Amino acid sequence: MKTILRLALLVLLVQAAAAQETIDTSMVAKIRDEGMNRSQAREILSWLTDVYGPRLTGSPEYTASAQWAKEKFIAMGIGDVHLESWGPFGRGWRLKKYSANLIGRQVQPLVSYPKAWSPGLSGKEVTAEVVYLDADSMEQLSAYKGKLKGKFVLIGKPNPLKAYFTPPASRYSDSSLLVMANADVAGGGGRRPGSGGGNDNFRKAQLFAYERWQLLMKENVAGVLTSAAAQRNEGGSVFVMGATAPNHPDTPMTSVNRISSYNAKAPKNLPPQIEVGNEAYNRMVRMIGKGETVRIAMTLDVEWTSQKDDSCYNVIAEIPGTDLKDEVVMIGAHLDSWHGGTGATDNGTGVSAVMEAMRILKASGAKPRRTIRAALWGGEEQGLLGSRAYVAKHFGAKDSLTPAAQKFSAYFNNDNGTGKVRGIYMQGNEALRPVFRAWLKPFNDLGASTITPMNTGGTDHQAFDALGLPGFQFIQDPIEYGTRTWHSTMDVWDRSQEEDMKQAATLMAAFAYNASMRDERFPRKEPSPRTRSVGYDEEWDCGHDHGR
Repeated sequence: MKTILRLALLVLLVQAAAAQETIDTSMVAKIRDEGMNRSQAREILSWLTDVYGPRLTGSPEYTASAQWAKEKFIAMGIGDVHLESWGPFGRGWRLKKYSANLIGRQVQPLVSYPKAWSPGLSGKEVTAEVVYLDADSMEQLSAYKGKLKGKFVLIGKPNPLKAYFTPPASRYSDSSLLVMANADVAGGGGRRPGSGGGNDNFRKAQLFAYERWQLLMKENVAGVLTSAAAQRNEGGSVFVMGATAPNHPDTPMTSVNRISSYNAKAPKNLPPQIEVGNEAYNRMVRMIGKGETVRIAMTLDVEWTSQKDDSCYNVIAEIPGTDLKDEVVMIGAHLDSWHGGTGATDNGTGVSAVMEAMRILKASGAKPRRTIRAALWGGEEQGLLGSRAYVAKHFGAKDSLTPAAQKFSAYFNNDNGTGKVRGIYMQGNEALRPVFRAWLKPFNDLGASTITPMNTGGTDHQAFDALGLPGFQFIQDPIEYGTRTWHSTMDVWDRSQEEDMKQAATLMAAFAYNASMRDERFPRKEPSPRTRSVGYDEEWDCGHDHGR
């Protein structure tokens, strides 16, 4: 009976929302005209990538990009622009020089890239033999003791490659969008894949990886080379993230206990770590298997910078509201990136959408009732650090929300690449279906019409959603995100799609404006019992290689 009553109440709420939801079609038309016909989104992206990219968390380049974004907001006429610190983070890192040549019977440049926060090679070229550590058990691993000192070591199996019979770029088909729209449960969300597991096989694999790293450090190897089994790691592209700092599988994976390559807890004897393209990696394994002597001549020079508590920033900018100015609508995207490319589709396109949305609203003469606040987050790639800190500071914890949280309306996030918006994830908040349907209607002809109850995870809206605050991510066409650009050396300006970017920024502006003009605050859902408050110390996937 209680279930029936809850469902009946939900139906009434949805019907009431459908009856009440109105939008200012005249202002939405102005927003669309400004965004689609006078866009600056791709020029903003060029500055973020070509000049200030990549923007690794804690690096001088990240700080410079935050300062540039602040000044750009000010130049747009946006008020109350400031940098808000969220540190401490750890050690800053930048790549100063890198080269690697494969030396066999001939010399060939090695398609590869250093991992972030990898130690260097003291600024000098090191030439050493390559060894393939082919071990799947502790017994096999012990056979390499005393044989690895001063060597470059390949760890991990070679990855079989297949021809690209399926194009690497794609858009959502009507049938795929229909499946999303008809989903009857709010699944997914919470954490990214690969951040945990409880079965015995998983623990054994983690323990083996840990012991392998202990051996590599004790042997004082020249460097460790890996190769990810991903399409982004082949065809001349390298899929590269952070250096591994080994954690025993029994160690609680919290910020207090976790060892990361960027913090002071990292072992002093961590070896240099390089990600290698699949083709080059596979070739070295085959050559060694044929008895050939393989060497690498490598130069790796890196710079470490100490970080103060106030050296990691979120960029905050506001368009003040009118009669409901104490209430807040937020839009955001993460400013930090990985270092292999220039941070274009992850997440320069999202940042440009947010900045362009604010420009569109200002240029359109919008007078929002609620304050519209833009946030460019830092530290997303290491575990939503900037957004989590912001939410904890301003809105509290799940069981102790602040007064500001009571005046919070909604947060909209962009972090799924360069693809145009096809709709929005409701995060299980079914009461919003008629609201979002009305907001998307003026953009149906641009391909944006899908509303799904599904959760999506892995980005900054989760920091809000964890507290029960309305936080949303747009559905975006994949384009080449999962196959080519995400966390790879091909994440560059040239892979962005201009018309898609125009549309995404325009949708962001319209959603922010519509949310600011509603008579009622956004309907809320209960925080998921599976999701702990971001105000607490908890495990979040940090985008590392998990001991590969």
